[in-house]
Amino acid sequence: MKMRRLWGNGASFLFLLVFSVLMLFPLVWMLSTALKPSYNITADPTKLLPDPAHWRNFVDLFHKYPIATYTWNTLYISVLNIIGKLISCSLVAYGFAKYKAPGKDVLFGILLATMMLPWAVTMVPLFIFYREIGWYNTFLPLWVPSFFGDAFSIFLLRQFMMGVPNELEEAAKIDGAHLFKILWHVVLPIIQPALVVVAIFSFFHTWNDFLGPLLFLSDPEKATLQIGIRNLRTQYDVEWNYMMGLSLLSVIPCLIVFFFGQRKIVDGITMSGLKA
Repeated sequence: MKMRRLWGNGASFLFLLVFSVLMLFPLVWMLSTALKPSYNITADPTKLLPDPAHWRNFVDLFHKYPIATYTWNTLYISVLNIIGKLISCSLVAYGFAKYKAPGKDVLFGILLATMMLPWAVTMVPLFIFYREIGWYNTFLPLWVPSFFGDAFSIFLLRQFMMGVPNELEEAAKIDGAHLFKILWHVVLPIIQPALVVVAIFSFFHTWNDFLGPLLFLSDPEKATLQIGIRNLRTQYDVEWNYMMGLSLLSVIPCLIVFFFGQRKIVDGITMSGLKA
């Protein structure tokens, strides 16, 4: 029995090791391409390890392109989206979780049904609407909608809030706390894992968004990182080493956020279904 368990653990470890190598290979290939000179990228046969490694490519990347501007624009939009979703989704989820009102379940069902609408369906109407109100070529279409919530985040927070004991809120009401004070001091501290999950998912979605900035922005000074990567491909040439270098740099913040927030992600997803 002990030997069988040992073999099982060894097989699981080997499988996870192989799977991890397959998952990390694209990152290794990106780094390898970023460190190669332009003339050596398409060489035949292709070499995985650059010889020699041109670390100067990253310095030239920052000198030739406004990487700092791309990064600031992306970070600005991401932070505003996180703030907007945390505020709006918390308020809406609290109403769905704790208040009784006629038609509440119907409204919640309609809210969940909006998750089935793909971005391609609403893309053209949104573009026309934002252009007509003068928001085209501004950051407003990329962060203002977050202050109106989104269905998945509201659903996740609602599930958590339904698990908060009503006795805690009733005790706070006896002490004279009003609605927003109860939400801020009682409910939100308890559902912190879900708030972290909403913030992380919002960051991932905004940081990696390509279609939104491509559709609503036309000024090169307002380009985000994803648009900046696209701009490295011209009509006559593709600077693969710079493109892979910028792609690798854009992935690093996501890896850092995921590394420090992975436990909260697991807790937020698993605990959200404890009470339906």
